[in-house]
Amino acid sequence: MKVVHTIEDLRDQLRGQLRVAFVPTMGNLHAAHLSLMRLARQHGDPVVASIFVNRLQFGPNEDFDRYPRTLAEDIEKMERERDVYVLFAPDERELYPEPQNFRIQPGDNLGKILEGEFRPGFFMGVSTVVMKLFSCVQPRVAVFGKKDYQQLMVVRAMCRQFQLPVEILAHETVRDPDGLAMSSRNRFLSATERAEAPQLYGLLQGVRDQLLQGDGVRETAEARAMQVLHDRGWNPDYVAVRRQRDLLPPTPDEIRNGEPLVVLAAARLGTTRLIDNLEFQVS
Repeated sequence: MKVVHTIEDLRDQLRGQLRVAFVPTMGNLHAAHLSLMRLARQHGDPVVASIFVNRLQFGPNEDFDRYPRTLAEDIEKMERERDVYVLFAPDERELYPEPQNFRIQPGDNLGKILEGEFRPGFFMGVSTVVMKLFSCVQPRVAVFGKKDYQQLMVVRAMCRQFQLPVEILAHETVRDPDGLAMSSRNRFLSATERAEAPQLYGLLQGVRDQLLQGDGVRETAEARAMQVLHDRGWNPDYVAVRRQRDLLPPTPDEIRNGEPLVVLAAARLGTTRLIDNLEFQVS
């Protein structure tokens, strides 16, 4: 695996390559990241991964400074897997050599609900850095995980509206045996919090089952789930049942008639903010 730190060196490595598959990450790699790279290998050659902690998507009171940076360990993991041809690991001066005055701002319908409401500016930061990375790598396909469900939808919408020649592939959420979605932020959980954390996924399953059994309306199921989180010591931002196609609330008729749905949640456990989601359909 070749490790490059400049855009010029990256382009030298990829000159003439027409089937590049790309996996953008912020590093601190775990099994879920590596599974994205394996999927990329099935759909393109060569595979390029990036590691860049993007300041632009962090709010003023978020965890940019303490976000884990483990480049040496990440390189070792990727070399063992042997799926990645080039790792692009730029510093901030390389990717943002001047103030980033041109930014991608997602529309209100998708960019300012759910995560966009509770993390203002987040999707602007994500969209801007992904657009810049796509410009640098020029991939044919790029792989994103479904754990960041709304982010996946924002990136797909951006590619569609700008007619970027990049196919966005979605990888299913990778979970620990107890159901907790893998995340770099899980390392911030105390032992007690780590034991409690899988309850978030269990709660999503409970909301799904309640609607599948037809014994509750969407708003009631959401409110009950929020209360359960509060009672267990969490600080929830939202639990929301939405349509998969646009993340807007489904009508009762849509739910009954089999509209593909997803229940999403974001909540803070101690100082760590966790997100998760679960797709389902009432048949």
